[in-house]
Amino acid sequence: MNHPNAQVNPNLHPNLHPNLHRLAEQAVTGAIDRGMTAATAESLTAGMVAAVLADTPGASGMLQGGVVSYSNAVKSDVLGVPGELLDAVGSVDGQVAAAMADGARRICRADIGVSTTGVAGPEPHDGKAVGTVFVGVATAGGSTSYPYSFEGSRAEIRALACGAALERLLEALSSGGYPA
Repeated sequence: MNHPNAQVNPNLHPNLHPNLHRLAEQAVTGAIDRGMTAATAESLTAGMVAAVLADTPGASGMLQGGVVSYSNAVKSDVLGVPGELLDAVGSVDGQVAAAMADGARRICRADIGVSTTGVAGPEPHDGKAVGTVFVGVATAGGSTSYPYSFEGSRAEIRALACGAALERLLEALSSGGYPA
């Protein structure tokens, strides 16, 4: 007998992983073609963005490094996210995502920083619902963030957040800088 909370459709996003690798290939190629570098700061994705980029041949030509910042202490002590901001809004916030991206860009000496923070579940966090995600992007022109609301299992939300981060990285590469 199925548990009432069992995942009804484990293949809700069957093309998600090939899509992640396609996005990563485009980001790696785009960065190398433009002579640009990138770095990541990841909370809920816990290194998934950096890993999928590193799966792509040639990634060493653009990926400077990344920080898995699951805890607020790492967000503040390593990435330089202001402790007052974390105390005021919690870790799942657009300003925090923007500061994380800026921290990754700065400490890894990259042209573009991209970050993820959010709630993958199963429980809400910092008063934010499961599926709430923010992706941050930082360049020499400044930093910004983008809100998302995803549905699915914990794994699906994390994969969707990774895909969103790769898409925002591609946009930053195309535009040449943020904010637009």
